[in-house]
Amino acid sequence: MNLALLSLAILPGATSDWPLQPRPEVVHGFELPAKPWLSGHRGVDLAGRPGQPVLAATPGTITYAGPLAGRGVITITTGARRTTYEPVVPAVSVGTTVQTGAVIGRLSAAGSHCLPRACLHWGLLQGKQYLNPLTLIPNRPVRLLPLTDQQAQSARAPSPVLPTPRASDTSPAPPDSNQRTAKLIIAATAALTLTAGLLIRRE
Repeated sequence: MNLALLSLAILPGATSDWPLQPRPEVVHGFELPAKPWLSGHRGVDLAGRPGQPVLAATPGTITYAGPLAGRGVITITTGARRTTYEPVVPAVSVGTTVQTGAVIGRLSAAGSHCLPRACLHWGLLQGKQYLNPLTLIPNRPVRLLPLTDQQAQSARAPSPVLPTPRASDTSPAPPDSNQRTAKLIIAATAALTLTAGLLIRRE
């Protein structure tokens, strides 16, 4: 992956730009599956309107322009790099050399990934490796990920509030031996008082 990104950076004249203007909304981001045979989203979906001009995001040669699986597809190739655009009504033919920003076709509503909206599915491959085409944009948008359940609960949970100690709570408790001594004195005093009372009655 790092080698692929490096090779993109060192391609001569590898200027790039959005394939729709003005800068479009990214409706669905790039999601590379864990395994090549698993489902994923091997490109990005950009919001547009039917008939909107589709521009070459990168310079290169048109190596495919026509229907594929029921929708129009255009491929621009530069060395091992290919950018793909669909669904598009092509305005170019195979073998045409294009520069960044050249009109290569018109956005079609047929085969849109965003029905009932129209959107352009823009893809990027380096050899056989699918890459995120937004890496071609110098000032690409930052996409924030949602908090996981555990992170959200941690963010919502209030910090525990410890009770403020009172002055009475901070005074040291009397030792157990002092408490026992006091109880013995009280018991002895009570016994002496009772004895004195009995002696007085006898007299």
